[in-house]
Amino acid sequence: QVQLVESGGGLVQAGGSLRLSCTASRRTFRPYNMGWFRQAPGKEREFVADIVFSGITGYADSVKGRFTISRDNAKNTVNLQMNSLMPEDTAVYYCAAGASPVRGKYDYWGRGTQVTVSS
Repeated sequence: QVQLVESGGGLVQAGGSLRLSCTASRRTFRPYNMGWFRQAPGKEREFVADIVFSGITGYADSVKGRFTISRDNAKNTVNLQMNSLMPEDTAVYYCAAGASPVRGKYDYWGRGTQVTVSS
């Protein structure tokens, strides 16, 4: 079993920055897909950004130019640098990872970390 542990959430003012990190617990796990999703109160979970093993990235239109996803394959870690945060970015952010070489396929999810952006 693989556990994904997120860190870095918190409260920030609009225009500020936060950096989220997520580490997969099992060293022998080599995820092809790693990504971030978020869920705001009363809304469905939505895609934020993903990165495959080779480093190719993808972003939701709402975060392009503000968020940057990166990964360290040696450490099984994925990060999400969030700049120019807006109140509408407030949500619980979830890390996801998948071993299958099919982009967008995820096997494991973290418990989530709260990000709150005040206006």
